[in-house]
Amino acid sequence: MPAKSKAQQKAAGAALAAKRGEIKVSELQGASKEMYDSMNADELEDFASTKRENLPDKVDGDD
Repeated sequence: MPAKSKAQQKAAGAALAAKRGEIKVSELQGASKEMYDSMNADELEDFASTKRENLPDKVDGDD
C-alpha cells in the first residue's frame, strides 16, 4: 500500500529505520512511533518506498 502523503512516507521511513536498528526507537515520536508499534518491516517498506513526486504534503488524518 503506497503512502498517501509526504508526511506519511516520511514517518514510515523513520519507523523503518528504527526497525532496522539504524536509529533508536526512543527518537521516534507521533505517527512514526505508532507505525513502528503496529506495522512490520515489509509494510513499512511499502509505505517508505512510495515516490514523493505528486504527493500532497499532508492529508486529513496524517500526523
